[in-house]
Order: sequence, then structure tokens, then C-alpha cells
Amino acid sequence: MDTHTLELLEFHKVREIVSSQAACSLGKEAALRMEPSLDPGEVRDRQALTTEMADALSSGLNPPFGGLHDIRGIVRRAQIGGLLDPEELSSVVESLKAIGNLGQWLDKVGDEFPRLGGMRREIGSFEGVSNAIESCIDERGRILDTASRRLSALRREMGQVEEQIKETLTRLLRSNEIKRILRYPNFTMVGHHYVLPIAKEHRGEIQGSVHRTSASNETVYVEPQAIAEQSAQLSFLRSKEAKEIRRILRWLSAQVGQVADSLLGTLETLAELDLIYARGRYSLDYRLTPPDFNQEGKLHLRGARHPLLEALFRADSRKRSVPTSKTVAGGSFQSSVIEEGILNEGNPATETDANSARISNDDAEVRSVVPIDVHLGFEFRMLVVTGPNTGGKTVALKTVGLLAIMAQAGLHIPANQGSQLPIFDDVLADIGDEQSLEQSLSTFSSHIRRVSSIFGKATERSLILMDEMGAGTDPAEGAALGRAILDEVDSVGSLAIVTTHIGDLKTYAFTNPRAENAAVEFDLETLRPRYRLHIGDIGQSNALQIARRLHLPEHLVARASKYLEEGQGGHHPELAIVQKLRKDAEDARQGALAAQAEADRSREALNQRLGDLQRQAENDARMVEARARLQPGDRVVVPRFGYDRPGRVVKLDPRKKSATVSIGMMKWDVPIAELIPQMIRQPEVPGSKDKSNLVGTKPGQRLEDFAEES
Repeated sequence: MDTHTLELLEFHKVREIVSSQAACSLGKEAALRMEPSLDPGEVRDRQALTTEMADALSSGLNPPFGGLHDIRGIVRRAQIGGLLDPEELSSVVESLKAIGNLGQWLDKVGDEFPRLGGMRREIGSFEGVSNAIESCIDERGRILDTASRRLSALRREMGQVEEQIKETLTRLLRSNEIKRILRYPNFTMVGHHYVLPIAKEHRGEIQGSVHRTSASNETVYVEPQAIAEQSAQLSFLRSKEAKEIRRILRWLSAQVGQVADSLLGTLETLAELDLIYARGRYSLDYRLTPPDFNQEGKLHLRGARHPLLEALFRADSRKRSVPTSKTVAGGSFQSSVIEEGILNEGNPATETDANSARISNDDAEVRSVVPIDVHLGFEFRMLVVTGPNTGGKTVALKTVGLLAIMAQAGLHIPANQGSQLPIFDDVLADIGDEQSLEQSLSTFSSHIRRVSSIFGKATERSLILMDEMGAGTDPAEGAALGRAILDEVDSVGSLAIVTTHIGDLKTYAFTNPRAENAAVEFDLETLRPRYRLHIGDIGQSNALQIARRLHLPEHLVARASKYLEEGQGGHHPELAIVQKLRKDAEDARQGALAAQAEADRSREALNQRLGDLQRQAENDARMVEARARLQPGDRVVVPRFGYDRPGRVVKLDPRKKSATVSIGMMKWDVPIAELIPQMIRQPEVPGSKDKSNLVGTKPGQRLEDFAEES
């Protein structure tokens, strides 16, 4: 999709919001790389997964991401033969446990949420590798004595030598001659050497090696000659221990390396699962809904809100003890909108929209979001939006474009249930001040270059958004150029929304049945915009009314009115009649669309219920069939005793329709209808069909046989 449009609509800020909802770094990174898809099948799959995750979270079924780390770099190093340290291996085993927990969660929710359950097939089983690491390294990253027989023997011998050293030092400390020259009555360690703290002036009274001097130079730490031989032996044993630990770490690293391909694939699947989790949380947190997609090229957004403005309100409401408000179409503005770059209006015409919405800290109004209703592709494919600078035309434009992109990225949208969208092959926008200082291009020149680029890409399956059509040049020439551009958009057949201040373009829809006018609402009493979008109306600049309300001398207003009438050639009452007829038709159309959306939702809910009943009937039939095939020795679960306590069938009595089940040390008589047969699955180690490769070694290879590489 057009990258310039993604920048103009600030889709990267939506990515950041979704990223903040992810559970771990895998999902956060995936969210920041999120892109809208152009493939209808992929878009529908993404939306279905988001819906299932939101439903699962609403039911309290939260995926257990605890302990999952981004270990892809570690795994890739192991894959090429790198040596992993104990801390890295501890991180690997934590992640492998989390993988197992997430696999169980997907199994658990798979019946109710089949698309989520289907992701289980992409998750490998790594219990062997996990057990191998846990048998060698504790949770603090320390190599266990039991990691190998060789290490156990070495540490046992080291312990014996250390005991001998401590006995010798204790005996020395009892000597009056030694007590006399000590700084304090105890031995200590410097590095791996046992030493005595000797006063500096008595250094020559004891034989041994100096390993350190205190900062004050008053104490020297001497390893006595009496333990020199034992100390050398201990150093030798420690070097052998380090070599054995390295051999163990290399063996464990090899286990990780041999399942690297499957493990990396599993981590990518879990990154996708975490992204779906983030999309589901975002949907619930911001009250989003899934759009309905159609192939007829129809767009109908009901109660659409700008997502970045909603996020801005939330952040600001947490900072303010007294909430304040200014509302705009599709959302609201405040002074920090421009400063934080959330909506970069840019050019002088649209900058007024933002500036007029700045809020003083003394305002005591409650923040609110004014939703907008927009539709295209039913009776018309082009919408020409007019109205005063402060009305929020640009925000309405951005709301439509951003929601279309969000939907194709798999996100639910901030709009009412029943909103419809086609799947666009591109969203192409020309919004804001495109002046390029580097290329010495004026605002007008930059807009023309962008329009040329848009027409080079647009098709009948595209969405075109153009702000301030014909601005930046002579009004007459701008109007002529604007009409030519609108004609070209019409000939391409794209869905399009354009905004303009040029009066001549306001009547374009009267001569083109595939176009319609829309206006943003303005309150002449309060001189404030209401930010509502009215399809079928023609927006008025209201400059003379505003001037009168602001007490411009009446004779000046009257003279301006006279000039206006002369320039327009008098009033045209027939235009008002046409406008009223079109407005009435639009009101009737809105009612029909709302009724159709309600009928579609009812039909979809009925189909969903019928599907659930059908799946339940199929599950019940499979359960009856599985119970009929039960034999003594089969594993089963009895729900009343807990799903985590499986048992085995000891005896079946078909006549009484009961079975004797052994659970732990007890046997119970249970109706067959209560039993849930449990399938025994022995997953293959990823990348190998040999069960002896359970922990990634060669068949039959043990740690004791794993040689240290030179």
C-alpha cells in the first residue's frame, strides 16, 4: 500500500498503540512491523483471528505469555555452533516452558475458537530439550553437580581439598604466633585463593605468597606456604571443572541448535499470536468493532471515530484533574495535537481547524468524540466536502482513510457494528502542506506532483482522499483544475472524498450523478463548529455571518453582501430546491442503510448460532463414538475429579453403562457418559523422525559421550 499515504495518515502511531498492548517483545516488534494486506482472504483471516481473540479475552481466557522471551538471536547462535552461557540457556528453558503452556492454551480454546486452535499445528514440542537443560542448570543459572558424573566427581574432590585447606588454616589461626601478626582473626578469600590478613609490619614473619594489599597498605593477604600444595591441587581441579562445564554447555547448546529450525518457526508463530493478542486487547480497550467486508465496492462507516484522537484523549485525561473539551468530526482536537504531531494539518486553510480547537486550562467542558457517518459506493462514488475551516473536514478525511487501512491490517475499527468496507488495492491521499523546501517546490506544485502520482496508481478498487482541492493558486484557475481532477477521478471509478473551499466546486455534484455533496456543521450563535458531517448539504463559509456576529460595522457587511450578490449574479432559488431534494433523499438513504445493517447483523448472528449448534452436534457425535471405542487401559478424564487428573479404564460394563476408572491410588465407578477419552499424542522432535533424538542429540548419544571441541 502507498507508503506516503501511511505517513500522512500516521498509521505508525496506530502501530505504536497496538504494540503497547502486546505481552512480550515478540509481539511488540511484530506490531511495529504491521502492514495492511491487499489479499482479501488474508484480510478476512486476520479479522477473524482478532475477533476470536477479543471473544476469548472477554471470556477470561487469557493466553499465558509469562516467561516467553525473544530468544531468536540465542537460537541462531546455537544453530551455527555457538556456545551459550548458563543465563542464556536459562532464558531458553523459560521460553520453552512458555511455549508448552501456550500450546496447551491453544488446545483448550481450539473447539470454541477454531482459527486460534489451528495455530497449534505450527507450534513444536520441545520437552526433551527443556528437560535436558533443567537437569543441568538450576533457575539461577548455576550448573548442577548432577549435570554429569564427571562434574559430580570433580566437585566432590574439590570439596574434600577445600576442607583440608580450611582445617590447615583453622589450625594456623589457633597458633599464638599467627594470632599476633593478624589484622583480624579469620581467613578470607582473594579470587579462588584462601589467604590470611597479615599486618604489613609482620609480612616477613610468615612464609607464603601475597595475593593482595589493602587500600591503606596496612594489610597484606598472604596464602600460607602450608596450604600451597593443596591450593595448587584445588586450582588444577577448578580448571578441570571449567573444562567440564564448557563441555556440558556445548552439549546443551547443541541440543538447542538441533531443534533451531522448528524453534524459530514456533517463535514466529508465537510472535503472530502475541500480535493477535495485542489486536484483541486494543479492540476491547477502545470499544472497536469488526467491519463487514464486501466485494461490491461499498463503504459505509457508522459512528466512525478517529483512533489517534481517542488515544490522545485518554492520555490527556490522565494528566488533567479537570477534563476539558473541544470536539471535531471523527474526534476532538486540543493544542497538543499540532505540537505532538498526531494530526499534522499543515497548510494555512486546515491549520485553522486545529488552532481553533486549542483549549485553555480554564475550560471546564467535558471531552467528547463526535462520531461521523460516511457512505460511498451505493448511489454515488465521490463525496465533495465543503464548509468552514474550523469544521473538521480534514479530520473526517483522515478518519475514513485510517479506518480503511486499519481494517486491512486486521484491526477492528472505532465505528459502530455493521460498518462496511471494501478491500482496497490502495489508499491514496493528498493531505496537508506538501511544500518541499529541498526541491524548491511551492505548496501548489507539490500538490500537483502528488495528484499526478495518485492518478498513476489509482484503479476502480482504490480509495482517493484529496484535501483542499484547487487551493494554492488563482481561484478561477483552481476551480477549473479542480473540476478536471474530479472528472478524472470519476473516469477512473475510484471511491473518493475531496474537500474544497472553492465555491464553483460546490455545485459539481449537481451535474454528476456519481458525486454527492457533504458539509460540516457550524453554529452561528456560538461561532463554534459542531464537527458533524451532513451528506447532501452544501457547506457555507459563513464569513459574512461570522463578521456580523463579531461586530464588524454593519455598513461594511452590507457592502460585502452586495458585492457577493453581484459576483454570483443574484440568488438561485432553484439550487436551494435541488439541495433540499437531495438532502431529503440522503436522509431516506441513511435510514435504509441503517435498517439494512441491522438486518445483516441479525442474519449473521443467526448463522453464527446455527454454526455453533452444528459444531456442538458434531462434537457430541464424535464423543459418543469415542466412548463406544473405549477399551480397558485407555486413558480418560473424569471432569468431576479435575481435568488435570487423568485416569485409566480398568473395566467396562456396557450393560450398566458404567466403567471402573483408576485415578491415582483409587478406583471409581463412573457412568460411561461422563468419560472424556484422552488421545495420547507423542509429538515428533522437530526436524527428526527418530524418537531417540528426544533432546536433539544423535541417536543413542549421551552427555557423557559428548566430547569437548578443541
